Amino acid sequence: MSKVNSFIRWMLIDPRNPQLAQAQYNALKTQIPALYFLLMVNAVAVSYTHYDIAPFYLTVGVLIPMLAVTSFRLVAWLRAGKISPGPDEAIKKMRQTVLLGSVIAVIYIAWSLSLDGYGGPEERGHIALFIAITVIGCVFCLMNLPQAAILVMLIVTVPYLVYYVGLDQDVYFAIALNIFLVFLVVLKVLLNGYSGFCKLIRSQEALAAKQRETQSLSEENRRLAHTDALTGLPNRRYFFNRLENLIEDDENTERTFAVGVLDLDRFKPVNDTYGHKLGDQLLAEVGDRLKSLKHPDIEVCRLGGDEFGILFTGDPANAATVSQSICERISAPYRFGELQLTIGASCGIAIYPEAGRSAHVLFDRSDYALYNSKSNSRGRTTIYSKSHEAKIRSERAIESALQCADLDNEFKVYFQPVVSLPGREVVGFEALVRWHSPVLEEVEPDQFIAIAERTGLINRLTISLFEKAVRQIKSLPGDLYLSFNLSAHDITSAETVATLLETILRNGIDPKLITFEITETSVIGSYEAAESCLRKLRNAGVKLALDDFGTGYSSLGYLHRLPIDCVKIDRSFVSDISEQVAGDVITSIVNLCRSMQMSCIVEGVEKSSQLEVLEVLECKLAQGFFFAPALPFDEVHESAHATRTVAGLPLAGFDATAEKHRSRA
Repeated sequence: MSKVNSFIRWMLIDPRNPQLAQAQYNALKTQIPALYFLLMVNAVAVSYTHYDIAPFYLTVGVLIPMLAVTSFRLVAWLRAGKISPGPDEAIKKMRQTVLLGSVIAVIYIAWSLSLDGYGGPEERGHIALFIAITVIGCVFCLMNLPQAAILVMLIVTVPYLVYYVGLDQDVYFAIALNIFLVFLVVLKVLLNGYSGFCKLIRSQEALAAKQRETQSLSEENRRLAHTDALTGLPNRRYFFNRLENLIEDDENTERTFAVGVLDLDRFKPVNDTYGHKLGDQLLAEVGDRLKSLKHPDIEVCRLGGDEFGILFTGDPANAATVSQSICERISAPYRFGELQLTIGASCGIAIYPEAGRSAHVLFDRSDYALYNSKSNSRGRTTIYSKSHEAKIRSERAIESALQCADLDNEFKVYFQPVVSLPGREVVGFEALVRWHSPVLEEVEPDQFIAIAERTGLINRLTISLFEKAVRQIKSLPGDLYLSFNLSAHDITSAETVATLLETILRNGIDPKLITFEITETSVIGSYEAAESCLRKLRNAGVKLALDDFGTGYSSLGYLHRLPIDCVKIDRSFVSDISEQVAGDVITSIVNLCRSMQMSCIVEGVEKSSQLEVLEVLECKLAQGFFFAPALPFDEVHESAHATRTVAGLPLAGFDATAEKHRSRA
């Protein structure tokens, strides 16, 4: 019974395999028009041969409506060739084809057999040939719809055989038997061909499914390759690919867009204090806030670490406002259990094509604008401008000159005296670098030092200048100490630290006379590496001073964590020393140093009134323009040897008056 049900379902075009039905219908669209054309030509030929011997209503009267129906179906299928219906519609049309094919088969076999009674052997042979070749042609045209082919074959073959067997003539019986055998062979070929067709369609379906799976995996891999695993945002690769595409798309349209680089403020202290696990959780929370942005013109990507990229395709005039709103969104407090954290964000923006026409240039200039935000307006958004362009050109010129500079001849060490109070004697010098470039002439230290750090030249510059400063301080009379500034790159480089110590040893100078100055910002970037190098210096006998003390938010903590011997009070407090707050700060720092048995140097003394206050506060060491600016070494050397003074101030350990009398004698 199940086989019967299966056969009936198959004959009715099984809807459970829509892909096969679709393929059958597509094949039929090119074959059935040929079937109807064959029917019409063969029918007209039979009508022509029987026109004079058969009744008019059979040869013409019946033929005309038959041809009309056949022509109508022919035109319908030709039109269907331009349409691609879905599987359900295809199944419906094929069911109609099975039904209409059966009806047309009945009409044609009845008409042809009705003509067989007229004419002689030639005309009757034509009828037999018409039925045989027409049904075989129709079956082959319907081979992709075997349901219709089988029905047509049965409808035509059974009456055909019964009719010719009933004639009781050997010739016609032989023809009928021969045609029957041919039909069986055709049926076998038909079913084999259909089976191969089904296998082909299934293999194509399997291949298509495999391709869809491969495509899906490829898209998933591409998505993963362009997605940051921690935040779920698009990653650096996506950012630059998208930026390249925007440039390509907009080159011909003259559209503008904005590229932004956003960096988190105060993230590193959180990461260092609470650990990387909490830092990752914080980055994930930041990512969630950025993903929740519902602005149609904004794409935010994570570039790495705590840096994010922004692509703004709307009106660039609104880019700064939108970016600032993103910074403010990030700056809202975060809560992790009982812990509440607050960070900030700064952003730099470059506008295409004003700031550049390549992805590399746009990114670099937005990053430069970010650097300006971090330096001058932390927590704000800066748009790259012509003033930045001029500064970049200046920095490029400095970088180019720095790369080619003769360190020994172009760079000079200047000495600014450090004076003891209240005796006002020179006890040492801070070494300050000056650069006279043959190309750029005088270049300010705050310009070329930052560039030297960025380009990796700072270590070589530090070693060269320190070698020169040690030789020069050693040539001065007495035991004067040398204070020398180290950058963040210096104090995190074990190789540089080792070279500095080797320089001290090679020149035979007492390490206790050497003080290396560091800043809080030089330590905070990589505390572990900095602490290791600083302790190595301290263990070798040199002293360490914390410069710009009081300006950082955690300077006091570094006094406990690092082997510091001296602090230098920032000049900003001295300039406002007449104010109560500034005086109280200096007093507090001086007392702190006494309690921790550290030296304390007050920088930036420029007026006698400031010096008087410092002496009242019992400050022991000071430096500034009131005593002397940074002086060329030749001037210091000549004055020190001639009069045992520098800028009119006696050197420690020498009686200037006695020296003067001795020189006259």
